[in-house]
Amino acid sequence: MKWLNEPNSWSNRNNIIEVNSDCNTDFWRKTHYGFIRDNGHFYYEKVTGNFVATVKISGEYRDIYDQAGLMVRLDEENWLKFGIELVEGVQHVSAVVTRDYSDWSVVPMPNNPPAIWLRINSKGSAMEIDYSIDNQRYTMLRIAYLTSTETLEVGIMCASPQGKGFTTIFEGFKVTPY
Repeated sequence: MKWLNEPNSWSNRNNIIEVNSDCNTDFWRKTHYGFIRDNGHFYYEKVTGNFVATVKISGEYRDIYDQAGLMVRLDEENWLKFGIELVEGVQHVSAVVTRDYSDWSVVPMPNNPPAIWLRINSKGSAMEIDYSIDNQRYTMLRIAYLTSTETLEVGIMCASPQGKGFTTIFEGFKVTPY
């Protein structure tokens, strides 16, 4: 695996990746806020063809917009990030799909769960994104078009756009051909 914007502090032991996000990091393009940021942390592998990517995450979210999850990326202008984002003290399942302009979907999570399981099913040019709080029952957040390009970067991401940084634990990250 390889880093885009390697954080100052991280470790990978026994398929448990711990990342301390750096402050003022994010992935976002243009929409609503008008700025472009491409300096969040992304640890990925290249994948060709359909796949299923899964991971369990838990984070010490503290500041507004602290975020962690999965990412699928073609380049700076075409990517999807999906996971937890802290908004007004509440964890939200969050998805941003970017094709030059970013969009944002959020669903508040009751009781700020200690962990969440994430799954992305790539089927051709479509990405189906699902989440679970028990790793048994998954809920679909959305299906989105991303790109028809066969080879993409797939991995884990985190960022702290306005905070001082925070710690995320990624457990069991894997990508399986579909």
